[in-house]
Order: sequence, then structure tokens, then C-alpha cells
Amino acid sequence: MNPNILPSNNAVLAGIIDPDAYAASTVTSGWVSLVTYEAIQAIVMAGTLGASATLDAKLEQASDSGGTGAKDITGKSITQLTQAGTDSDKQAIINCRSDELDVANGFTHVRLSMTIGTATSDAGGLILGHYARYQPATDLASVDEVVS
Repeated sequence: MNPNILPSNNAVLAGIIDPDAYAASTVTSGWVSLVTYEAIQAIVMAGTLGASATLDAKLEQASDSGGTGAKDITGKSITQLTQAGTDSDKQAIINCRSDELDVANGFTHVRLSMTIGTATSDAGGLILGHYARYQPATDLASVDEVVS
């Protein structure tokens, strides 16, 4: 381990779904370029799920930061979290490498999509960028402070 490299340089905050109480709807992060990172890790965070609520999450891909041609990435969705299944206050992680995108058809960007079903529920999500192709990688502009 190189003591000059901070852990926050190896796992950069690249995308976010702000934690909030969301009504039944779909919420998404911004698009993250996998031209910038070799891989990403999406962390889904369920807070208190409402009565009979469900939470689904998946990764989608697009050919640019505007979401052109958006489609699901095969095999990159979680098992549904449910209030009935006592899944409140749990997390799920989805890993994705850049070579798992449809690179043959020019797909370069990924985002996290979370669908809250039935009832208002607390939820949030993060996308961490790993193995930045150009160092040092930078966090989202919304990151207020990184303490070394």
C-alpha cells in the first residue's frame, strides 16, 4: 500500500441519488462516463420503507452523458427489497466493469436507477468510480469536503 495515495483517490464519488423520502416513482443518478473509470460500484441504500413498499434498482447504459439510447445493462439489477421482507435499513451493491457495457455499439455511460413502488420510502444511492484512467480523479462538485 502506498501511504501517499488516499483511499478517497481510489474510490471517487462519481454519481448520487440524494437520500430522501421518495414517493412511488423512479429516481436516477446522473450519467457517469466509464471512459473515465475502469469500473464503478453502485450502492443502493434503503431507509425506512413505507407500508407494502418495494425498492428495485438497476444500472442503465447510454452512448453519451445525455442518455442517448438508454437501456438496461444485462444482469445489473438487485433482488427487490420489500417492506414485507424486512428490508428497511438495508443496502445492496451492484458492481460493473467498463467492458460489461455494450461497447461494440458505442455505449460509454452508466447511471443508477431506483424505482420505489407502492408507498413513500426513504432511499438513496451512490456510484463510486474505481480505477480512474487519469489521476488524480475528482469527486462530484457536490462533495463539500474530503478530509485527508
